[in-house]
Amino acid sequence: MEQSKYAIGLDIGTTKIVAMVGKQNEYGKIEILGIGKSKSLGVHRGVVNNITQTIQSIQQAVQEAEAVSGLKIEDVVVGIAGQHIRSLQHSDYITRPNSDEVISDDDVEQLCNQVYKLVMLPGEEIIHVLPQEYKIDGQAEIKEPIGMYGGRLEANFHVVVGQVSSIRNIGRCVKSSGLDLAGITLEPLASANAVLSQEEKEAGVALIDIGGGTTDLAIFKDGIIRHTAVIPFGGNVITEDIKEGCSIIEKQAELLKIKFGSAWPGENKDNEIVSIPGLRGREPKEITLKNLSKIIHARVVEIIEQVYVEIKNYGHEDQKKKLIAGIVLTGGGSQLKHLKQLVEYITGMDTRIGYPNEHLAGDSDSETASPLYATAVGLVMNAIQKQHKYGSPAESAQQEEELLEDEQPITETQATLPKKERKSIFEKWSEKLKDFLDNAE
Repeated sequence: MEQSKYAIGLDIGTTKIVAMVGKQNEYGKIEILGIGKSKSLGVHRGVVNNITQTIQSIQQAVQEAEAVSGLKIEDVVVGIAGQHIRSLQHSDYITRPNSDEVISDDDVEQLCNQVYKLVMLPGEEIIHVLPQEYKIDGQAEIKEPIGMYGGRLEANFHVVVGQVSSIRNIGRCVKSSGLDLAGITLEPLASANAVLSQEEKEAGVALIDIGGGTTDLAIFKDGIIRHTAVIPFGGNVITEDIKEGCSIIEKQAELLKIKFGSAWPGENKDNEIVSIPGLRGREPKEITLKNLSKIIHARVVEIIEQVYVEIKNYGHEDQKKKLIAGIVLTGGGSQLKHLKQLVEYITGMDTRIGYPNEHLAGDSDSETASPLYATAVGLVMNAIQKQHKYGSPAESAQQEEELLEDEQPITETQATLPKKERKSIFEKWSEKLKDFLDNAE
């Protein structure tokens, strides 16, 4: 099967690396053709800290996906996240030379490119410029300026910033694994595409993706991404707490968390005990489930409270910014027993667990529809969208490189840009991110 007929998402996480192969069927649903996964050995809290180990983990996941699907994997859409990513708000404007001409996509692109020129802290660079509302000659709350008239085009932006070294290290790992980049996507945005409905994005919703190394937050309102944040704690720190609190090894702590863990300690009785085998002939260790849930509860509360601070920083308590659809939990950490109830208790917001099954074909494996694979499914969806745009992964990569080569710095006179094939804002972000990885030599 030609790769133009299928798409691959590569989720490089802290605890696992997933390569997922899928295609879109005649009903618009995603058929998963194969999944490969491996333990992530060279990534810590979303950041590569051992390139050799990360390459080996990527290759293992890709080889498994190839064996299951019977297909050759060459071009991938890669997810990016990590505690090095931060965000800020910024307003900017351009003055158009002729206010009697219709505002075009080139004008919007010129405004976005101007924001990309902002000077960041040393070692940081802008990776996403996300337009919010626009203003035209003082007229506010405009969602789509193209087709309107005006001289001054202004916009509020949500700017996502990352460490250049961290981003390029991911690029080195992907290229050294023998793969080509068809595109890259911020992982919270990929997860959001997989588990959120358009109605939820319009009403206002907070997506909380609880991974192994980090907890990612993405807030949508009126169909637009409004706020992003990365909390540098995830499921791994809970496992570490169990290991230290119960004086057991990490493997046992992880199994305890998965099999008996609960975010709500009140449900366990004092006489509920689990026995852990001793090491090399030592006596078994007895652990009460009540004590286990207390350890888990303490850390989960800390994570949720930090996320809720970010939700309040966005302005959720403002009636105009209220998140009517509440919170959607996804990622491997969302499977912790009673987490949904604890989140509702702390935040007072309606909460549900986000499964990517809405976009999957009916005969998909139940494992695939787990929150554990929400990001991977979202990356496959993004890869398919790019194929619809460009026709094939190779054309996608070539087109992006040509566009980047043609890109010229904006002068202070803000001259009109030559007209190009119209691209969505998201495709421009993807091109900008891909530029980082193309330069990772």
